[in-house]
Amino acid sequence: MGKRKKPIHFDDKRLFYSIQEVADHFAVNVSLLRFWEKEFENINPKKTAGGTRQYTREDIQQLEIVYHLVKEKGMTLEGARQTLKSKKDEEEKRVEILSRLTEIKKELLSLETEFDRLHEQQKYARTKTE
Repeated sequence: MGKRKKPIHFDDKRLFYSIQEVADHFAVNVSLLRFWEKEFENINPKKTAGGTRQYTREDIQQLEIVYHLVKEKGMTLEGARQTLKSKKDEEEKRVEILSRLTEIKKELLSLETEFDRLHEQQKYARTKTE
């Protein structure tokens, strides 16, 4: 049984996210994020004086691209690096579109559930009055 993702709900007031929050967001180990930080130059979270990593929304977006290439598309690290060098803009757009489509799907499923609930209420109300 794999880990379950705990999506980060971005807050306009919040500037930084911990490495554990980011790891939970992608359902990966913290060590994998540290490894990707060494392997990909576009992943560069800020560090406090004590060495604690602080991820910004932009850092998480960069990780989203790497995650998509490596985990979802199954690319090797070298393949992902080459893709980022040659087609970074394309991949950023693709990941953003996938994210938007996922949100739309969630909204549609929510609407479907609400319509089903209202339909059941309406059926119940009709049978009660007859």
